[in-house]
Amino acid sequence: MLIPHPLLGPRDAQEFTYLGDAALIDRPDGLREPEAFHDYLYLRDNPAGVHRELWFHEQGDRSWLVVTRNTVTHEILGAELARDVARGRGRSK
Repeated sequence: MLIPHPLLGPRDAQEFTYLGDAALIDRPDGLREPEAFHDYLYLRDNPAGVHRELWFHEQGDRSWLVVTRNTVTHEILGAELARDVARGRGRSK
């Protein structure tokens, strides 16, 4: 599986570590929102179909990516830098 790194071009998925749902970028404040923080820590979706995921380029430039992938076919639909997504410059969620 090739991941289209936004800066480095296509990279083999073996260079990356999968880290879960891209919604993890939006971490709630555990002191102000204890219920939301509980859900953030323990509740995970396991969707079939198009899903946004966090991947860490461990064997490369050590960047974090938000990869849009079909979990049924493993087709990669796109990738963007997680910092751009977190700052609101990435594609819509």
